[in-house]
Amino acid sequence: MEGKFKRVLNYWDLFFFTVCAILVMDTVAASAGIGNQSYFWWILTLFLFFIPYGLITAELGSAWPSQGGIYIWVKEAFGEGWATMTSWLYWINVAFWMPSVYMLFSGTLATLFFPDLSTWGQVAIALGMTWVTVILGIIALEKSKWVPNLGAILKTLIMLFLGVLGIAWIARGGYANPGSLGDFLPTWSNTLAFLPVVVYNYMGFELMSSAGEEIKNPQKNVPKAIIFSGIAIFILYVLGTFGILSVLPLERISIVTGIIDSIKEVMSTFGTAGEVVSIAFGIAILYSFLANMVTWSIGANRVVASTAEEGRLPRFLGHLHGRFKTPDFAYITMGVLGSLLLLGNGFLAENPESIFWQIFAISSLIFLLPYLLMFPAFLKLRALKPEVKRPYMVPGPKWLIWTMALLGEFFIALSCVFFFMPPEGTENVLIYELQLGGLTFLVLVMGLILFLVNRKKTSPGAE
Repeated sequence: MEGKFKRVLNYWDLFFFTVCAILVMDTVAASAGIGNQSYFWWILTLFLFFIPYGLITAELGSAWPSQGGIYIWVKEAFGEGWATMTSWLYWINVAFWMPSVYMLFSGTLATLFFPDLSTWGQVAIALGMTWVTVILGIIALEKSKWVPNLGAILKTLIMLFLGVLGIAWIARGGYANPGSLGDFLPTWSNTLAFLPVVVYNYMGFELMSSAGEEIKNPQKNVPKAIIFSGIAIFILYVLGTFGILSVLPLERISIVTGIIDSIKEVMSTFGTAGEVVSIAFGIAILYSFLANMVTWSIGANRVVASTAEEGRLPRFLGHLHGRFKTPDFAYITMGVLGSLLLLGNGFLAENPESIFWQIFAISSLIFLLPYLLMFPAFLKLRALKPEVKRPYMVPGPKWLIWTMALLGEFFIALSCVFFFMPPEGTENVLIYELQLGGLTFLVLVMGLILFLVNRKKTSPGAE
């Protein structure tokens, strides 16, 4: 795809893009659902996972700043087969994830304006938002980039506001949850089902590199944006978690509406003015869901388009819009898949919260699988391609570099396992496990078949 794109993303675009991608509103409440021990996991994963992951991604993104990001890195290290599977999983997880985010969107909208909205009414709204995302994604990047830019600003304001609310609530009536030392220490209970959510919340540093040929001076701006956005993201996540746990007792935290519930709880004491503030922040939260999906679809569709253009996935996924130079067919296909998943879970799930978690768990497990290849790819590229210029290199001796990569691999693998732990209140554990494992296996098989079929078509002598 070299030469087809204009370089339209500067440092601040990358900073806001990364904040918008990683700072996800849809799982902050789920993280708070762990209780006070979530602070322990935020801090532990900061040092053992988030920082190493960010530094490793900064090196890869500055050394291989091509269109396709993680697909290019894995291909350089392990070849086209593993790279194609990486691209496939990276793309299809967003198609699966989009419905769960828009179920949160419709749930929040119902909480704000339509408290009696039925499950199918919420599904209909989620379907509409799915196709709004498709349309926005097809628009030229120099215009659509403003969606995540504004999203990052609003997300920052929301998290800061949650932190302020938490402080104000404690000053008035005390912390809403038990605050003994034991409550802040990790426990090996069913709340560990939410631990992978914390790791998941930290993912996305590599996303900007999917548009590597649309970035101005990527060798300098990618590492810089990763480092400074990472600092901001950690602080904002902890503030948001603190605000929810300060206001809502653990048993009242909904993984669908936890953020808006916290804001409404505090603002209800201020009468009409409080209602206006609640509605304003509710609208900002709704926009943040849209911005998040636009951001991730921008990256994922460029990854799959790079793969498809090389003939490793169906060629139509690499089709570019004649005017906007965006992967329009990939977007449309993503919209169709997301819509089918929404409709299918609408028939099977018991309520909107159940629809959210079922789709979220499936998409998250699929999302994490490509990272099992990214960390080994980093180590292999360090060993086999030392001649490649690396404007930024992870500092430290060899043993520390290996430790960072192995820790990243460990946390990803552990999170994949923990996603098979059904959340508390799951009525039919067997169905949960079969849906999660079965659909993940099906996606892997589909990716393998697509690669083998398309490789055959593009092999020498194939006509």
